[in-house]
Amino acid sequence: MMFDFESEVDQAVAKIHTQRPVRSGTLVRLVGLRLEARGIMAPVGACCEVIGQSGKRIEAEVVGFADSTIFLMPFTEPVGIGPGDKVRVLSDTDHVLLGEELLGRVIDARGQPLDGKPQPACTNTLGLLGLPLNPMERGPIDRVLDVGVKAINGLLTLGRGQRVGLIAGSGVGKSVLLGMLTRFTKADIVVIGLIGERGREVQAFINETLGPEGLAKSVVIAAPANVSPVLRLKAAHLSHVVAEYFRDQGRDVLMLVDSLTRVAHAQREIGLAIGEPPTSKGYPPSVFALLPNLIERAGVGRHGHGSITAIYTVLAEGDDGNDPIVDIARASLDGQVMLSRKLADAAHYPAIELTGSISRVMQNLLSPADLKMANRFRRLWSLYQQNVDLIQVGAYQAGSNPEIDQSIAMRDTMENFLRQDMYSGVEETRTRVDLRVLMEL
Repeated sequence: MMFDFESEVDQAVAKIHTQRPVRSGTLVRLVGLRLEARGIMAPVGACCEVIGQSGKRIEAEVVGFADSTIFLMPFTEPVGIGPGDKVRVLSDTDHVLLGEELLGRVIDARGQPLDGKPQPACTNTLGLLGLPLNPMERGPIDRVLDVGVKAINGLLTLGRGQRVGLIAGSGVGKSVLLGMLTRFTKADIVVIGLIGERGREVQAFINETLGPEGLAKSVVIAAPANVSPVLRLKAAHLSHVVAEYFRDQGRDVLMLVDSLTRVAHAQREIGLAIGEPPTSKGYPPSVFALLPNLIERAGVGRHGHGSITAIYTVLAEGDDGNDPIVDIARASLDGQVMLSRKLADAAHYPAIELTGSISRVMQNLLSPADLKMANRFRRLWSLYQQNVDLIQVGAYQAGSNPEIDQSIAMRDTMENFLRQDMYSGVEETRTRVDLRVLMEL
């Protein structure tokens, strides 16, 4: 029996081709935001290109599959795309280019410049989801972060590497306080993710809030409300991986994400489009898995080298403090700063409501004497709030409770301490002195 070498080679080549993933297929369906393709093999997260018969090309990301059908979410409106159009894989994974060249730049969710300047000439490559960090290797949060806002420095002291939520309804000064934190916080690098918000706010934030000096040490990633939910989600991940890159160099990074709620909305749109069941307020289960994973990427680096102090704005829709996104943010973060519509209506800015606000690492950062003063201030403020109706109608009798008497006597002084001009920062050491003088009156 003769050995047919050419036949054996042909069979081996055919076997290899049958095992190799098919890199192109056909678009078969469009349902809402979801494209469906068959005849193609691609993993979740792969970037694909849909080529229309008219020559129209759009990019899309694989967000799910069912049997031999893959689900894609387009980056742009799928206008000009129809059944039978070709779908091909561009890349199986999503990587980003990182480097010092990003400083002072404004980029979109895919790292493309939005500021009219050339593409940043970065050379370091990292996956969009970053690298997991062993929790046993994280350093402790043991250094005070000076944010330049008296109410936070004195009564809600933050540490380098802390994750904090800025929780508020619409129109109560959230963006103003975010701008104050951007200008006054002492950090080496500032990473700002403007995700799902109004497009006009991007330029206003850069020109009015950051300014040339602030932008020089910042990286701004913008994905406004009118872009695809996939790109909004990518912008959130890109903000984190940029912050991780600078943290791993040993730098102290301030990361501001505005807003975590819009990130949840983007994931909700994707989840519902691929058939996930809606739960509380229509949020699918993937939202409640995404947010804690995203938040855990921030914090102190390995063995205390570098840190990411993350401040996430959380929109309490309809001023609902029990909104599911507010709930999961409270459970996952290291503290929250609540903003009050009542204070904002009274022109009390920043409208920080101490009742409900907390820093969970404050006791590890302050001396016992400073911590006692801060807690005393908070108690007097809360006592007045709890009895304000009785006080205002004259039903409270002076002398009934010494602490309430003191809270009434110090009310104006405490309000003046908490108020602050949006363009004037106050250092943490100066805040401590002012608080000590105030509480010793």
